[in-house]
Amino acid sequence: MTVDDLVTGAGVVSTVLAALVMVKASWRLNTARVWKEEAEAQKTRADRLFDELEEVKYRLTELESYTRTLVHLLSTVDPQALDEIRMQRGI
Repeated sequence: MTVDDLVTGAGVVSTVLAALVMVKASWRLNTARVWKEEAEAQKTRADRLFDELEEVKYRLTELESYTRTLVHLLSTVDPQALDEIRMQRGI
């Protein structure tokens, strides 16, 4: 093996190694990008679900208030009917 053969072989090996390093770096970059996009999508979904939960809590509070008002009206108009409803429901 001559010096020229060694230099040529070293050039080929270094080119292959450089290509492998570039492929690995690209793979890592793409993997990081995919994970970042997935994290952003999950955060967006969590924010949307949180907003929906807040809306449900608000509606529940409104319904509870409305129910208290109805119970008060019913107990004023017909207390016996309210007692019957409570007995039927086991309240």
